[in-house]
Amino acid sequence: MPAAEKPHLRVLLCAPRGFCAGVVRAIDAVERALALYGPPVYVRHEIVHNKYVVEGLKAKGAVFVEELHEVPTGTAAPVIFSAHGVAKSVPEDAARRNFFAIDATCPLVTKVHREATVHHKKGREVVLIGHAGHPEVIGTMGQLPEGAVSLVETAEQARIFTPRDPENLAFTTQTTLSIDDTAEIVAILRERFPAMVAPHKEDICYATTNRQEAVKRVAPQVDAMIVVGAPNSSNSQRLREAAEREGCRIADLVQRASEIDWTRFTGIASLGITAGASAPEILVEEIIDAFAERYQVAVETVYTVNEDVFFPLPRQLRPDAAE
Repeated sequence: MPAAEKPHLRVLLCAPRGFCAGVVRAIDAVERALALYGPPVYVRHEIVHNKYVVEGLKAKGAVFVEELHEVPTGTAAPVIFSAHGVAKSVPEDAARRNFFAIDATCPLVTKVHREATVHHKKGREVVLIGHAGHPEVIGTMGQLPEGAVSLVETAEQARIFTPRDPENLAFTTQTTLSIDDTAEIVAILRERFPAMVAPHKEDICYATTNRQEAVKRVAPQVDAMIVVGAPNSSNSQRLREAAEREGCRIADLVQRASEIDWTRFTGIASLGITAGASAPEILVEEIIDAFAERYQVAVETVYTVNEDVFFPLPRQLRPDAAE
């Protein structure tokens, strides 16, 4: 379509968006292991929840498995645990199998693991606010004996939750939750159990918080919002929900430009774009290019906060460890 015939589209890019420090560290861990030891490098679960990233690492020699029994017995290849964290039983199993295990768990998830462990040692029942079945929740609950952690997913569950000892309670949260939903759940639990111990510092991570705040800023200004991310990415789903909550009538989660349902974007004059913490910027550019084929696009970036967080690689992969 000639440029003159294309309708105008104002595109507001949320900033920050895309990769967080924990995701960068996890992907770099796999690439560094491949550089140091050569393929294959085994990775338990998707290193981050993004198909494009996973397929790119597969092409370089990473082999993704869901459980350690899928890794060949006797291999000397590195076995990397994903950014989401794992139950205590997983590194124990790796040690029994004599695997060269490298833990790429995000340090902010490890913080939650440590908090839960400390509370348990102090005799407190631990309430975990999170989504059942998510790898991070499985990993956090797996830090403690079965039954030591009670999972609360919704405000409704918070209203009916019955602890063993209301005076001896503590809570932690999954790092990728909705800020608003979590605040509601915590408020209900605090009202019911005033003695409940809170985390020293918010468990919802900086990246989740910042990306949701950016969406809250942009969503009221646009006709539609696209979140670039995977359907199994918790933080990406929460971004889509945040846009809807702010009144954006069209809020779609897509992995690639090929997934865009163009019928939903007919007649729009403005579009917000963000990306979940495990979505690379190249996919954001792909989405913009797809709209540029149909619209005269004018792109603006809406900044809410500058991120400068950095996490060093796992110890075994740092330059001094290879000497």
